[in-house]
Amino acid sequence: MQEIQVKIKEFLSRFFRNHDLQLDEDIFTLGFVNSMFAMQLVLFIEQEFKITIENEDLDFANFKTINAMTRLIETKTNLVPQT
Repeated sequence: MQEIQVKIKEFLSRFFRNHDLQLDEDIFTLGFVNSMFAMQLVLFIEQEFKITIENEDLDFANFKTINAMTRLIETKTNLVPQT
């Protein structure tokens, strides 16, 4: 889990240089995300973690925080049981 969070935070830090993004901060509410960046984020997650983001996964709730993205990745990689 922590390794996933670190990779996501490192990726986001390249774009949010002047902000120390916390694990539970909503990147949409902070105004950091536009549609182009959202696409980059999905591509990063797919490539970095070797998963496919399906249409049903494309929900703001899955991408709004580092913790939410971590849960999605863990679920897609079967690191945690699906509920």
